[in-house]
Amino acid sequence: MGTEEIKKDVNASNWQTDLAYDQWKALPVSGPRPPARYKHAAVVVDEKLYIIGGSRNGRHLSDVQVFDFRNLLWSNIKLKPNSDKFEDSGLQEVLPAISAHNMVKWGNKILLLGGNSKKLSDKIIVWVIDLETHLCGIVETSGKVPVARGGQSTTLVGSRLIMFGGEDRSRRLWNDVNILDLETMTWDVVEAMQTPPAPRFDHTAAVHAEHYLLIFGGCSHDSFFNDLHVLDLQTMEWSQPQVQGELVTPRAGHAGITIDENWYIVGGGDNKNGCPETLVLNMSKLVWSVPTSVKHRDALASEGLSVCSVTIDGKKHLVAFGGYNGNYSNEVFVMMPKPRDSLQPKIFQSPAAAAAAASVTAAYALTKIDKLDFKTAELNSKGAENHHYEQDFTIDLETLTEEKSVLESSLSEVKTENSRLGQEIEEVNNTHAELSKELHSVQGQLIAERSRCFKLEAQISELQKKLESVQSIEDEVQALRGQKSALEQDMELASSAQRQGSGGVWRWIAGGGGSDA
Repeated sequence: MGTEEIKKDVNASNWQTDLAYDQWKALPVSGPRPPARYKHAAVVVDEKLYIIGGSRNGRHLSDVQVFDFRNLLWSNIKLKPNSDKFEDSGLQEVLPAISAHNMVKWGNKILLLGGNSKKLSDKIIVWVIDLETHLCGIVETSGKVPVARGGQSTTLVGSRLIMFGGEDRSRRLWNDVNILDLETMTWDVVEAMQTPPAPRFDHTAAVHAEHYLLIFGGCSHDSFFNDLHVLDLQTMEWSQPQVQGELVTPRAGHAGITIDENWYIVGGGDNKNGCPETLVLNMSKLVWSVPTSVKHRDALASEGLSVCSVTIDGKKHLVAFGGYNGNYSNEVFVMMPKPRDSLQPKIFQSPAAAAAAASVTAAYALTKIDKLDFKTAELNSKGAENHHYEQDFTIDLETLTEEKSVLESSLSEVKTENSRLGQEIEEVNNTHAELSKELHSVQGQLIAERSRCFKLEAQISELQKKLESVQSIEDEVQALRGQKSALEQDMELASSAQRQGSGGVWRWIAGGGGSDA
């Protein structure tokens, strides 16, 4: 799906009617476009897309761009300082150039948090922009203010902003959870239980049913993730549930937005390849699906893009902007998601939660029974003319009593099931303890065997040295034997020569004596 082809498929005057479900289309933007970029922040307010900051060719941007979905025109906003101190400081830019930051809508204002910029600060800075007056300034916050960072996620839950992860100026990665109360502008640190996600940045986050915070993907300095983690915002416990459906590849720099119970994930990559598929996670069923895909070199298969949702004429659309996949993009893409099944959240419900729900339902039924008793007595005082109403309420009372019995029976079954599960957990824990003991025993034996091997290797080394010494001695003995043999030969020759010399003398003496006679 190339960009030029997309442009031809969309009618500029009435582009909404030309859209097909689950198909990305590029809008035919009129007039000049903003500079292409990635790692910016985006938010939709009143059918307008606000783009702030970002990065291009290694430089941070500080502009505020606005795209109007009604006339398909871009414009920019010139911010004004909300304090006289700004003019006294001599600063040229009201908002510093920034990238890898977060942005959320709060009332008629936009809040910017974190990000990478040249403005030196050890702590997270919160900027506020008034969309009516275009005044911009820093919000004073208190409490346990988090360390400055970029690539974190920030999610609005009620009147709280929940920040997770990120990378600070020293390139340290974080997996902490920080909460900013927007009513008091006070920061706090969450001491969550269980195993948290690995430290990461450039991930995405979403909230489900105002109860669960979901974290997906991201990266460290040497790994890319495709894991899904869930933080229960009531118990502050982390979990990593099993997911079903399509196999999801690791990615970072992707963007996400929720529509009802569906979490749409667009783009991202692993520094080598972009992710062409648009993912959808059903947050109730925890099932991944892929409604559509683009080509690998498409602008939608980019890192550092943004995705938001916009409602036009009662229909919700996804809108994506920017990104980098070898080239920077400034295209505006839209997609009309196909309506999907809507189920009540159930995947996170434990047996204990089910029992609690049954108890609340039973209590509510009892309350209704008490009220019906009161109404029945009141009706009796009015006489026989209202007798049929009394019968109706009696029937309701009997029905609710039966429902109460059913609920109590269900509650008993749930308690029995909880007891059985508790016993199974205890058995598993006992088995785990026994296996741990066996593991420690085997590890001890392994250590002893390793020690014995080290000793044997030392003995073998000593024996090898001795063998080398014996060989040297044998060589010396062989040499001595050779010397001895040569010496014996020399002595034998000398002895033989001596015997020959002695015989000649005596013969001479004997011969001489005979002549004189």
